[in-house]
Amino acid sequence: MTEDESGPRTATADPDEVERRLQMPLELAMATQRTVRRVLPDPVDDAVLRRCLELAVEAPTGSNLQNWAFVVVRDRAAKAAFAAQYRRAWSLYGGIGRKLRGSDPATARIMKSVQWQVDHFEQIPVLVVPCMRGGPRIPLAPMPSIVDTSYYGSIYPAVQNLLLAARAVGLGASLITLPLWSSIQARRILHLPLSVDPVCLVPLGWPIGRYGRKHRRGVDELVHLDRWGGGSLGSSVP
Repeated sequence: MTEDESGPRTATADPDEVERRLQMPLELAMATQRTVRRVLPDPVDDAVLRRCLELAVEAPTGSNLQNWAFVVVRDRAAKAAFAAQYRRAWSLYGGIGRKLRGSDPATARIMKSVQWQVDHFEQIPVLVVPCMRGGPRIPLAPMPSIVDTSYYGSIYPAVQNLLLAARAVGLGASLITLPLWSSIQARRILHLPLSVDPVCLVPLGWPIGRYGRKHRRGVDELVHLDRWGGGSLGSSVP
């Protein structure tokens, strides 16, 4: 792997250097973006984080409502409270995963990485909690599934922008939801009003590991033309 592919891995607070890193080609950022859970406890400068969030909110959103919000968590007590929620959920989810797929080497590597994050969650310098303003859906009301996909579809493009910006500047980032499994506790930790709904959590820090290319199933295996099982697309652009 070349240094260009692995990208910058050193901390910076220099605005000129941040802008230089953000000039990374889009194809390279997309092809080498991966979940980076192991990060250093070193601080992330506010200006670097602000620049990533500025790019996050450039994303499209349903009806251009821009009804999102981002809670930036640096407080150690709040991180510890989320860590406790993470460990409770992971004790169940991780246990099931080990029983079902623990013998698979790729799964074992992922689970080891998640375990590291669970064990060191309080030391992660920044947690970003993307939220939706407008309140959760009406409980127990029968709604088609498209309601949920439309609702969350208004913020996940912004989350992806945040992940791509982090990748370009060299921050390690991941998208997780287990610390939010108890929405009641999440609301208490963040003092959220009922009109604001936490969606996911993005831990950020300068990486211990590196970004890089990863194995993905091929397009011919995944794409169906006109109908399920209806063939595949032609060859890619050279």
